[in-house]
Amino acid sequence: MKTIITPVDFSDASINALSFAAELSKRSSASLMIVTILQENDEEEGAKNKLQVLETDLKTTFGSGLNCESSIAHGNLITTLKKIIAVQQPDLVVMGTKGASGLKKILIGSNTVKVIAKINVPVLVIPEVARFESFQKKGKNRIVLATDLELTENENILAILKEIALLIIEPKIRVLNVRPENTGLPDLQRIERDFLLSYFKPDIESERMSIFSDNVMSGINYYLKEKASDTGLVAMIARDSGQLIQKHYTREMASHTHLPLLVLPEA
Repeated sequence: MKTIITPVDFSDASINALSFAAELSKRSSASLMIVTILQENDEEEGAKNKLQVLETDLKTTFGSGLNCESSIAHGNLITTLKKIIAVQQPDLVVMGTKGASGLKKILIGSNTVKVIAKINVPVLVIPEVARFESFQKKGKNRIVLATDLELTENENILAILKEIALLIIEPKIRVLNVRPENTGLPDLQRIERDFLLSYFKPDIESERMSIFSDNVMSGINYYLKEKASDTGLVAMIARDSGQLIQKHYTREMASHTHLPLLVLPEA
């Protein structure tokens, strides 16, 4: 990774996400851009002061070698963020969320999932309850890649997942597929599963898992609740089309997950 962008609104959720972004930036030697997007009636001087405090705190916590800068922009969240992304060409956007019950401020709740739908950059969604320290525990080192096993047209989207995985202690990737009971995998989906498993080897241990359910989200949530106490990160490929994991599933997942969620846009 070369550049990470983190929008902040100074809420607890966005500050927590910023700590994830700073840790990833430090470990990968990437540049961290902190962006505050103000609305028409928001006061700019106060935002500048808060950003200065944030930068100082980050340097104290992560060391003076942390390469970060902050800026203020004005306008609609999605439109402005897309313009910033077009100029900066980040490898990753990190955003915080409170989930479905917290829709009070910009950049949390519904606005985070709107960003997922509108930008074609990998987005790491950080729930307010998540802590980066979990990645340092061997008991939380599994990454679940939930996939419909449709052919991945852009293999480059997997590179950011692999890079993040390699920042975790002894990472393991589990390729999770949800399908109805008493169904098998067509040949093309078997080929895709084999490709995904081989993509991460030999650097990362990988394995496959199938959950049988008529509802994709129910199957994923069942697995994460009952079978994945060692999971520290969930990844999903957001497709504009396809029969299973489409963009609306990734948005639904982002609205209530308690685990960090990496959304990989295929487009």
